Amino acid sequence: MDAALSVILEEGYGGVSIEAVARVAGVTRPVVYDHFPNLARLLQALIEREERYSLDQLELALPEDPGESDPTVLLARSVRRFLDAVASRPATWRLILLPLEGTPAIVREHVERNRARILRRIERLVRAGMNRRGGPDLDTELSARAIMDLAEQAGRQVLTDPERYTPARYERFVESLMRLVWPRSR
Repeated sequence: MDAALSVILEEGYGGVSIEAVARVAGVTRPVVYDHFPNLARLLQALIEREERYSLDQLELALPEDPGESDPTVLLARSVRRFLDAVASRPATWRLILLPLEGTPAIVREHVERNRARILRRIERLVRAGMNRRGGPDLDTELSARAIMDLAEQAGRQVLTDPERYTPARYERFVESLMRLVWPRSR
């Protein structure tokens, strides 16, 4: 599966074949067929694996329940954890944040379904934060979408220019920005 991922990232989905995967893995085609009956099953297994990795990382980055956490610190730490996850598994996150031309519909569907799930979690955290902190009357749905869009863009920048756009830099930025939005505790 790692060889298939490598081929996808280097040549795009159009360049993926059992032959290409075998060549990158340093094995023969029959060895690949011993593990996967066809290219579709190999790609499905790869997508499922990468989806599991990314969702596990997001579970750690975005708590289900914020508890008594300061919303400003919670959000800044969540962004940091997400970006650390991106930096730790760049191949996985390239598939999600930097989709290649020709990305199959099944991959796009998985990504969009999981984005919707994560958006709902962010909305819950934003709502909890607004209930705990004063500040402006913000639209929860739009706030959550803005946070997700900014986090995804930050992830792209971490992937494409990691020296300039570090997780620590984004964490400081988010905390400073959120202190402007939520300047005081209730």
